Amino acid sequence: MPIIIIGGGVIGSAIAYFLTLQQPGCDVVVVERDPTYATASSALSASSIRQQFSTDINIQISAYGIGFLRNVGLLLACHGDVPDIGLHEGGYLYLATQAGEATLRENHALQKQHGADVALLSPQRLAERFPWLALQDVVLGSLGLSGEGWFDGYLLLAALRKKAQSQGVRYVTDEAVGLDAASSDGVLHVNAVHLQSGAVLPCRYAVNAGGPWAAAIAGWAGIDLPVVGKRRTVFNLASPAALPGCPLLIDTSGIWLRPEGKGFICGFAPDADNDADFAPLEPEYSAFEDHIWPTLAERIPGFEALRMQGAWAGYYEMNTFDHNAIVGLHPACDNLVFANGFSGHGLQQCPAVGRGLAEWMLTGSYQSLDLSPLSIHRIAQNQPLLEKNVI
Repeated sequence: MPIIIIGGGVIGSAIAYFLTLQQPGCDVVVVERDPTYATASSALSASSIRQQFSTDINIQISAYGIGFLRNVGLLLACHGDVPDIGLHEGGYLYLATQAGEATLRENHALQKQHGADVALLSPQRLAERFPWLALQDVVLGSLGLSGEGWFDGYLLLAALRKKAQSQGVRYVTDEAVGLDAASSDGVLHVNAVHLQSGAVLPCRYAVNAGGPWAAAIAGWAGIDLPVVGKRRTVFNLASPAALPGCPLLIDTSGIWLRPEGKGFICGFAPDADNDADFAPLEPEYSAFEDHIWPTLAERIPGFEALRMQGAWAGYYEMNTFDHNAIVGLHPACDNLVFANGFSGHGLQQCPAVGRGLAEWMLTGSYQSLDLSPLSIHRIAQNQPLLEKNVI
């Protein structure tokens, strides 16, 4: 009986790839309603990876993730086609005011315990390395020297999908609309996935990789999943100012910026009062004039002549409980597997989560990296996994 994966974005495709890698011939079907991925988070993401997290599990996930991304050409080569996702290890640079200094130092100590190549920089060292920065309020910076950067998320998705198909995974263009489930001794078992076309797909496991729409899928099994779509706008910028060695900059304001081609892209997290669920995917153009431009021009004086060239918007599949992924089984159902709520980290976390869930479904336990800290049990027990470095 096949494993049915609902959602063919980067998470669903990574799980499918690892299932058929670890067990050649494994029967896997991926249900994806839009093979163009026009509104998929995988295609609309800023596509970055970092080691600078504040929890053990997220750092461990990223350590595996960067190794995977560095070797994508070898791992996902298919019929002579060697994919290149344009990985650029330009690093992340977090800036901290006095209020954030202690947190940055605590995070750095944990990152170093896990072998992350991250350095703390004084304002003097920051000025020497990035003379284009204005540092009047900055007391400390944290820079990833390697293992951090950005890449083309859509090309990663395409390579995972193509490789999974070459390993026997079937992709079905349809929309999942319900589950055929039965209860025994208070535990639900999913027998099949219903599709909009009328097809019914029997399943050994059903995997919820529905991205921002994951809560609806969980709801078919009577499970409350705290995942919603949160709109995030990415602005495409042009500037006559050159910023030599520019990393992915996380400003004290929460605005992020990184190089893209001959220009830059940037974004921000709206304040809680304006962060509506499933807002229309229209870019928040007014935020550029009102907030982003003046803030960036103050941080980078050369950006006074900054121009917005365009913008796009996509959804973060936000776990509103603690902004961390929800991975594995729910105790109410013995074969509905969750891979949801990545809160903007799905592209960088898909290799480790895909590998781990494949191991769990094929062997009954995690073999390489224990992902149980991301279990949904923490929500039922009201024990959030707090991540301090949320962008």
